[in-house]
Amino acid sequence: MEALLAIAIGALVAAAVYLMLARNVLRFIFGLVLISNAANLIIFTGGRLTEGVPPLIPEGANLPAADAANALPQALVLTAIVIGFGLFAFALVLIFRAYTTLGTLNSEEMRVAEPKGDPLL
Repeated sequence: MEALLAIAIGALVAAAVYLMLARNVLRFIFGLVLISNAANLIIFTGGRLTEGVPPLIPEGANLPAADAANALPQALVLTAIVIGFGLFAFALVLIFRAYTTLGTLNSEEMRVAEPKGDPLL
């Protein structure tokens, strides 16, 4: 199972890097979302993947079973998913505002601070 997740994480990172290298800002944001999902899968895989053994503490014991999955990475991933979704929604609003103001999503054409006729260029 870990090998399958390693391949999936590699594919997500490769697609994210490809999208983040594009000059389109919207593709960059989608690449950022993919790389955050890959990081979530890495954290989730680091907490051990087990079948049939929930990380519950039996009555009268101090620790869960030895082969149970670690619950801390699961909680961290859940928090990271919520934060990532909020970041994605905020970035989409910023991109929409930039598009309505500048009329383009190409990062090379977004030159409000440095116009093309600038003598220093």
